[in-house]
Amino acid sequence: MAGVITASKPSWIFPFTGLRPRQFAKLVAVLRHREGDTVRRGRPWGLPLEDRLLLVAAYWHTNLTLRQLAPLFSVSKSAADRIINHLGPRLALQPRQRFRKDTVLIVDGTLVPTRDHTVAEQSKNYRYSTNHQVVIDADTRLVVVVGRPLPGNRNDCKAWELSGAKAAVGNTTVIADGGYRGTGLIVPHRREPGQTELPAWKEEHNRSHRKVRARVEHAFARMKTWKILRDCRLKGDGVHHAMLGIARLHNLALAG
Repeated sequence: MAGVITASKPSWIFPFTGLRPRQFAKLVAVLRHREGDTVRRGRPWGLPLEDRLLLVAAYWHTNLTLRQLAPLFSVSKSAADRIINHLGPRLALQPRQRFRKDTVLIVDGTLVPTRDHTVAEQSKNYRYSTNHQVVIDADTRLVVVVGRPLPGNRNDCKAWELSGAKAAVGNTTVIADGGYRGTGLIVPHRREPGQTELPAWKEEHNRSHRKVRARVEHAFARMKTWKILRDCRLKGDGVHHAMLGIARLHNLALAG
């Protein structure tokens, strides 16, 4: 029996991946090339690569349970689970290795509610969450680095270094909010003890800083239309793979 959702019908592609059919086809071609370089033992997949990719994207986008999602693709719950575990990590965004000298980056942390309490902690959103440090290019607004998730009770100063995001960007200019004070990043000015107001030039600098830094908040808003980032049921590295995969799809959609 054919599944209800299939990549052979282009109308299903954009709602679940955010990609146009042409972009989706390019992504499939890249994945097919990589899959061809690895020998997989056991039975062949019951779904073609296009449908497996669409299944993973649909899982991230809708956050349906596997019991709900699997019948839509006419596969078993266990088969859907294997597809997500196999293909999810292969969709991961690769961090940019080099940056131009004039590149300006923006970093911020975002909390992802995560049900696996071995990787999450209660945080300021009163839920068990993981802290993800996300770095975007201020010019292109593309995600360039996603740090490894840390428990949600870690502040951004610590998470910036411990997640690997700091090492990934090297000496590139990075701006951040006031939560990163003392890290060497470019942060807003604040009043000194006994100072009632900031000088006019500092106020103007803060206004400019807020306008630019808002771009990372916009990236979070787009990425969190993928409902798995609002309540992740995946265990272990699953939340990290989902964040990296969604960042890649976000970039592909934004790049046009």
